[in-house]
Amino acid sequence: MPQIDKSTLTFLSDLKRHNDRDWFNENRKRYEAAKLNYETFVQEVINSIATFDPIFRGLEAKSCTFRINRDIRFSADKSIYKTHMGAFIVRGGKKNGDKYTGYYVHIEPGNSFIAGGAHIPPAGWLKAIREKIAERGDELLKILNNRDFVKYFGAIDGEKLKTVPKGFPKDHPHVELLKFKSYIAERSFTDEKIISGECFDEIIKGFRTMKPFNDFLNV
Repeated sequence: MPQIDKSTLTFLSDLKRHNDRDWFNENRKRYEAAKLNYETFVQEVINSIATFDPIFRGLEAKSCTFRINRDIRFSADKSIYKTHMGAFIVRGGKKNGDKYTGYYVHIEPGNSFIAGGAHIPPAGWLKAIREKIAERGDELLKILNNRDFVKYFGAIDGEKLKTVPKGFPKDHPHVELLKFKSYIAERSFTDEKIISGECFDEIIKGFRTMKPFNDFLNV
């Protein structure tokens, strides 16, 4: 069964304490081992998702994983490296994350999680989602109230407007769903869980449960 190695979390913990180029270069072999472990795990996740979401057949982990280097050009935080590993599994790779929903795998000591849905969708996509909710919101509610979805993810998350978005009636029955600016389903994992033998199956179970939610948001 694919598994995140404890050494991968240990490397990321050490990187957080020694976030500089000299230390990273001295520990490059550890990084390469952690990167290989993570990308191998992600590839197996992709392959499993493809069994119930065929659009992902043939997708490679390398097109979904994010670089360890941070973009510090416009950031007050000048730390060179990320202290997590992330991959957004979306059709065509992470470059299409502003067009389609996908499945996100985040590995970080003390903060590992999986997520999916539409994260800060561009204006056109967000408008289309809201229009679909306005017309077929009962379908989304049925997905969100599904017993398995509630048990695994609880309620969806995402920043919301304080008032009804322009162009929609204030008394719309799905007004609270229309206020979302992001539509996110998320579940966290402890360090012990993320490196356990059963975590892979737990992640696939979550993504299978998430699929109807993603499908609704792909408009």
